[in-house]
Amino acid sequence: MLNFFKNMEGDKAIWAVVALLALFSFLPVYSASSNLVYVVGNGTTTGHLVKHAFLLFLGFGIIYGVHKIPVHFFKGLSLIAMPIVLVLLIFTLAQGTTIDGANASRWIRLPLVGFTFQTSNLAAVVLMIYVARYLTKIKNDVITFSESILPLWVPVFIVIVLILPANFSTAAIMFSMVLLLCFLGGYPIKYLMGIVGTGLVCLTIFVLIAKASPDLFPNRVDTWISRVENFTNPEDTEADYQIERAKIAVVSGGIVGKGAGKSVQKNFLPQSSSDFIYAIIVEEYGLVGGFVLMFFYLLLLFRIVVVANGSQSVFGKLLVLGVGLPIVFQALINMAVAVELFPVTGQTLPLISSGGTSSWMTCLAIGIILSASRKSQIAEKNDVEIDDTNPLEVLSGQL
Repeated sequence: MLNFFKNMEGDKAIWAVVALLALFSFLPVYSASSNLVYVVGNGTTTGHLVKHAFLLFLGFGIIYGVHKIPVHFFKGLSLIAMPIVLVLLIFTLAQGTTIDGANASRWIRLPLVGFTFQTSNLAAVVLMIYVARYLTKIKNDVITFSESILPLWVPVFIVIVLILPANFSTAAIMFSMVLLLCFLGGYPIKYLMGIVGTGLVCLTIFVLIAKASPDLFPNRVDTWISRVENFTNPEDTEADYQIERAKIAVVSGGIVGKGAGKSVQKNFLPQSSSDFIYAIIVEEYGLVGGFVLMFFYLLLLFRIVVVANGSQSVFGKLLVLGVGLPIVFQALINMAVAVELFPVTGQTLPLISSGGTSSWMTCLAIGIILSASRKSQIAEKNDVEIDDTNPLEVLSGQL
């Protein structure tokens, strides 16, 4: 065990924040799982807690293994992973998985183990690495829009289009993060504005097609359209049940909360252990607990920026920002939904909510960030300047 801790390299603050968030998650997950047990009739609270612990254990194994991989290897790995991700997305969308009678074309069921896997989460990480690699490759070139369409925007739009019908919020977040990374990577703003306009036109066409032919994309398209409409509608309707219960939980928590495990709304709020777990946290730990949790995510954001700034290669900087910013962005969206500052999205709270795929992909992204910080620490220790002219990085960049 001591050797394990000695081999933990990279930014210690990120290790600490991630560990604290993971440890804290046991309390709200155990408390909120009573909804699944007594309302849904699924398993036992202890069983859900053990499953959550097992998933986090595997997640930390992912962090540890990935942070040992030299950061420049991810350039080549993104090219290998991108076709695999596209095949998985096509398969996921085509199979039209049904879970509990509802269309859920976001998951594939893994054979033998029986777990479900949300392919869009893997696609989000791979796509950000791919974009970071491309921006690094053209950093010294005069960028023209026509030359970047095929290597950059075609893969981006294919991934987004394959995710959009089943999961609009994830597609929108991915598209926003790609635009932000391109902006930080020096891609011309005038071209980005054109991409935004093209994206809006494509989205409008997609919605019109979905409305005209509802059998093409059953359930999901109507779901996210109705969520936006309900958010903009000032009157309360039956469709606002989830968000109303979440707001009741937030208000009843007060300043210091009702105490661990004493939430009442967890028994009435669907998805209380995943999408709306922040509302349960505020109910049990009050505004103090809610703000402390937000502080840790902002601290994680600060350390991500520090690691990116300390990276001596352009790829390292863009990679850290590309996989790190979505983690904090997703957390803030989850919190905003709980207090009705944002439409219901179905986005989980990273490292806190129950669920395997989301936790694992968050851990994958954190492992990549720690890999970059580990490389910077090695360079500082050896007093060596590392940049994109490293032969291995050049070889990987040409793949």
